[in-house]
Amino acid sequence: MNKKHIAVVMGGYSSEFEISLKSGNVVCEFINAEKYHIYPIHILKEGWDYVAPNGNKYPINRADFSFSNGTNVIKPDVVFNTIHGTPGEDGYLQAYLSLINIPQTSAPFYQAALSFNKRDCLSVLKNAGIICAKSYYLTKGDAIPHKEIIETVGLPCFVKPNRAGSSFGISKVSNSEELDSAIHKAYQEDDEIIIEKAIKGVEVSVGVFKNQENLIILPFTEIVSETEFFDYEAKYLGKSNEITPARISEEDAEKVRQEIKKIYKALNMKGLTRTEFIIQDGIPYFLEINTNPGLSKESIIPKQIKEIGMSLTDLFDRMIQNVI
Repeated sequence: MNKKHIAVVMGGYSSEFEISLKSGNVVCEFINAEKYHIYPIHILKEGWDYVAPNGNKYPINRADFSFSNGTNVIKPDVVFNTIHGTPGEDGYLQAYLSLINIPQTSAPFYQAALSFNKRDCLSVLKNAGIICAKSYYLTKGDAIPHKEIIETVGLPCFVKPNRAGSSFGISKVSNSEELDSAIHKAYQEDDEIIIEKAIKGVEVSVGVFKNQENLIILPFTEIVSETEFFDYEAKYLGKSNEITPARISEEDAEKVRQEIKKIYKALNMKGLTRTEFIIQDGIPYFLEINTNPGLSKESIIPKQIKEIGMSLTDLFDRMIQNVI
């Protein structure tokens, strides 16, 4: 059998690069090595390199994404994209790979860029009838109209960077005095921010992937956070209880599934994603969709995959086969 060359890209330029390295290492561990040649690729601010098993680094030729493995020059057949944040989750890497005709496993560049920009994604989905929380937008340099913001979204509310992940830069604001510091914190991650009404209810995280044209909706995970919300500590430092399958009624679960189908149709989404909702009084409110969800051992998707009796090796094989 002619084994395909799979470049597993990880890292990125954002605060999430360390989490991405964990995801990429899990992918390298579980891809079927009997079926594929596997190459861990670090895409970092200081450079793009293939990292060989002996630790040697070989730079990527950005003209065609080729690299030396120490003996031969390799041009990958597929890029398995595990970068969280820029440039792998916001469309830049996808567009570049599209131009040089290398298929990659995550959403196409337009869908990635749109979903990474929370403000633009919400605008499209609200227009498609998806239920979302009330929101207010600011750009760095704007005046901060405290009264107008609170009248629009109410208290408590969340202040978030418009384009960031892993809960970096997010604050929960309970009174108007906390607004300025929360906005300042969000601006550390992005020059655009979104302020959203806090929805109180059951938070669920839903993994989805397209296997050819079939939409596979994984068992839901219920997020019970020990912190004020599902922040970095809750996600990665064990400060949350993640229950799979979620303890919700079948009626509520079906409402979420219907929303997922509408979201996928509206965005023409592909690849593996994870979508967050809060169910309040039987109504699922869309929070966000992640086109490169975490795949580390602490992440939600691997737990959902296990729940349906599928191995990560099988999932990764399907993702590769979907784009070859």
